[in-house]
Amino acid sequence: MRKFALILTILAAIPVFNACKENTSKSLPSISGKAGEIIVVASKAQWESEAGNAIREALASEYMVLPQKEPKFNLSNVPEASVNKLLKVHRNMLYLNVKPELKAGMELRNDVWAAPQTMVVITAPDDATAASFIAANSEKLVDLYEAAERNRCITNAKQYEELGLRTLVENKFGGSPYFPNGYSLKKQTPDFLWISYETSYTNQGIFIYSFPYTGKEQLTAEALIAKRNQVTMENVPATMAGSYMITNPTVEPVYGQKIFNNITRQEVRGLWDTQNDFMGGPFVQHAFLSKDGSEVIVIEGFVYAPKYNKRNYLRQVESIIYSFAWKE
Repeated sequence: MRKFALILTILAAIPVFNACKENTSKSLPSISGKAGEIIVVASKAQWESEAGNAIREALASEYMVLPQKEPKFNLSNVPEASVNKLLKVHRNMLYLNVKPELKAGMELRNDVWAAPQTMVVITAPDDATAASFIAANSEKLVDLYEAAERNRCITNAKQYEELGLRTLVENKFGGSPYFPNGYSLKKQTPDFLWISYETSYTNQGIFIYSFPYTGKEQLTAEALIAKRNQVTMENVPATMAGSYMITNPTVEPVYGQKIFNNITRQEVRGLWDTQNDFMGGPFVQHAFLSKDGSEVIVIEGFVYAPKYNKRNYLRQVESIIYSFAWKE
């Protein structure tokens, strides 16, 4: 991460902030706060202004393709005077600094007061300019916090991983994600693996499967969903006799492309359902070519948590599929 000085003056109680550099000290305290939370440091007037509306529109709008409405992030507004010792170590922070002498800009800071902490500073000469700047850069702003949450999960998985699962997947597909403690093998066939983490009320599952690559038409949203339905019908039974997982036919999946770990991935987000049963939840899958280009590899994360909100559970399995890397 590039180093830079922040063009921001905070409390007198935090005199070094406006010229601080990224703190690489191992003595930093651990972050606090729940996954998906962001503290927005701004005055009440700013929070209720156009700029505050733009922040909420960018960061608290509806998360894509969940069974129930949930925000992308849970925001809490705190004025500068209330940034105490406890709040300074929060996992995600956003500082809004509006002063006539400042230009519109956005800067990222990591591990300022805690680790692994993400802080974004937005500057502008007035509220209207701040609002326009935030709206124009809303996707980038969301991506910064999404990456922060994802990277924390990946770091944890690498530190406390089920190594046997990674070895199994590498030997079968030439690469593997990192699976955190608690995940276990549920089903294995010659070209399909089902790995899951289950509690009394939740199920976070990972599917990995492959099939021969014959052309780019196999990587369209329609083709990937058709293949998914075939694979889940054959491999993923539900609780009732004759029931199995399907893709919810009434909610259109969201299709896009991501590049991560030097792998170009076709991403599909949707809802899963069950034929002849009453289970369902969200899923996200990545499809990409094998190293030699002869096969399509699909890795998918899904969530079943009927008693709870799904966003954070989905982010956790999504971080697993993002962590896929080729065997060295």
